[in-house]
Amino acid sequence: MTGDDRPTMPPVRLPSDAELARDALAAPLLARAVELTRWARAGGPEGAGIPVGAGGELLSEQLKQAAAHLGLADGEDAPALAADAWNFAVDTGLLIIDEDADDEAAGAGGGPSSDSPVPSGDDSSPFSDEPVGMATPDEELAGLTGGAAEAGTPSPAEILELWQDGLETVLADAATPSFEELLGGIENAIGQDGEIDPNSIDLDAVDWNPEEEADFLDSALGNLYLLTATDAAVAAGSMVPLPVLAASMIVPEGMDEPTDEVLEEVSTAMMRLDEQFRMLEPTGLVEYQPVDEALTREAGEAEEALEAEQLGGELDDEDVSRYGMVRLTPLGLHGVRERMREAGLEVPAVGDLAGSGADVLLAALPVYTEDNARSEIETWLAERAGRAEGDGAADAARELLAAARGGDEEGPVRRLACQQALSLAGPEAEPALREVLEDRQLGGLARVWLAERGAADVPQPDEDMVFWLTVDTIAAQLATAGEPEELQDLVRGLVDQHAGFFDKAWRVDHPATGEVLEAMGRVHPDKQVAKAARKAAFKARSR
Repeated sequence: MTGDDRPTMPPVRLPSDAELARDALAAPLLARAVELTRWARAGGPEGAGIPVGAGGELLSEQLKQAAAHLGLADGEDAPALAADAWNFAVDTGLLIIDEDADDEAAGAGGGPSSDSPVPSGDDSSPFSDEPVGMATPDEELAGLTGGAAEAGTPSPAEILELWQDGLETVLADAATPSFEELLGGIENAIGQDGEIDPNSIDLDAVDWNPEEEADFLDSALGNLYLLTATDAAVAAGSMVPLPVLAASMIVPEGMDEPTDEVLEEVSTAMMRLDEQFRMLEPTGLVEYQPVDEALTREAGEAEEALEAEQLGGELDDEDVSRYGMVRLTPLGLHGVRERMREAGLEVPAVGDLAGSGADVLLAALPVYTEDNARSEIETWLAERAGRAEGDGAADAARELLAAARGGDEEGPVRRLACQQALSLAGPEAEPALREVLEDRQLGGLARVWLAERGAADVPQPDEDMVFWLTVDTIAAQLATAGEPEELQDLVRGLVDQHAGFFDKAWRVDHPATGEVLEAMGRVHPDKQVAKAARKAAFKARSR
């Protein structure tokens, strides 16, 4: 997709690459992978590396040593955690697998010594004891993994690229059934020689569609991204209840009361997401509070929880948290954004518009959260204040005002965004505001700006300008917020303060006059006033 064909996501605010790189290096999976790479560097004969199995996996004895080196020796999940970290190192390229290494080198490498006690194993270990290759650290990344002093330290961008590569493999694993789930589908694919024929694997037997599973996880991450971009609380760190996330993916729009079938589907989705987020949390992509394991044994509770959430939220915070809570970390927001960019979506970030024209800025601001809009405007104004030529703040204000003009349908929203942007402009912008005091479209907002700053000699607007600004302001609110309760209070105040309001309002030369008056008729609680508003709307459209 190119140009206007590409879907556009709401903008997000991201830390700097340096901060994100620090987060990536601190994520458990990459931190352990780096540590095991250092361990491997100190391991084999003359630094030859570590002997590995056919898929680059650690041999059983080396796996025990790796777990001990990571301080995981006493945990029952130690072998799996050490294997995950090793595989992450291989997948990201921290470790290079040479399957052509000679047998002598492979046999000589017993793994690095460890001061930690080696955990006891058993004969049923699934890991091979026959080396077929060697794993050695990639010297290009030696600056990250304790190599030669002359090796340069990777840049933040390089660290993030490495983390992203590893993330892709974990995402693929998260969307893949477990070995037990696959077993039924591969039984018929095992030949007499014990080898598995990939072409004979029956995916239908495990009810697994790789594309559907990948799309399911992408949908969950996409919804989390949208919530983070559009919900100020989530952007500030609040976690999303897993039933809410699952419902956003499953429950059809407009369904007030989910059916039993839909609730069952949501419950199933929750359990899938629970397993997937448990796998993803060590990457640093998400912060996750898992589903209370007791709930998996309490039939029907997940459906009841979702129903309560959908029909009024009867559960308290502690109850909701039992069903899982998740949020994208800043690093996760970056990771999902990069995946969306690769998929062809427009994924703007706050600060992207610093060098854009005022027209682009004003068109974009309505979809920003309040905090993101402030940051975008401040960055835009600062960029112009730093220019050597011109009069910084005043020129920026002139550019905003010029972009706000227009009698088109989007004009009211642009002027509302212009007011928002000018509210952050300093007193140096005053000359530009005074230049438009007599402008029919901009004079009203200019007077408001000057009055709010206590400026002297601000002329009073005439009645025509007051009514035009009123219609323009309500039109912008209707376009951006619909008809909230606050609009009802505004309408009542306007009608009460201005005798014969509708007799004058329908004459306002504004393209949205009829629409605004009709909306006023809908929201005003007094039937007689509402009738007068509708009559005025008819007159305005008949002009």
